[in-house]
Amino acid sequence: MKLRILVPFQIFAEKTGVLRIVAETGAGSFGLLPHRLDCVAALSPGILIYETLADGEVFVAVDEGVLVKSGPDVLVSVRRAISGTDLGQLRAAVEKEFLTFDDQEQRVREVMAKLETGFLHRIAEFQQK
Repeated sequence: MKLRILVPFQIFAEKTGVLRIVAETGAGSFGLLPHRLDCVAALSPGILIYETLADGEVFVAVDEGVLVKSGPDVLVSVRRAISGTDLGQLRAAVEKEFLTFDDQEQRVREVMAKLETGFLHRIAEFQQK
């Protein structure tokens, strides 16, 4: 199989000769082998595993996204991804990268909510005049 992992604005990984893929969805983990029927799946944040003869088993921490299998091609599109071969180091990298980003994202959402609330109040005042 040919695997392409996309994140916004770049190709994160492109591998050929992929023997198997294991991904996580809201319904649980599932595996893909080369002759599996085509499918589409919504991915949950978790660990995506793929195996090649050259690299062995590779772990990729992914954020939510979509997996599409069409023939021998598997396309994974996610918001964020970090790869590694050691699960311990990968876990530490995920905690550092994803959790920091989540804090920043939360602050941005709070600011946007305040802006939206202020905007709605001003529109309501304008309509009352």
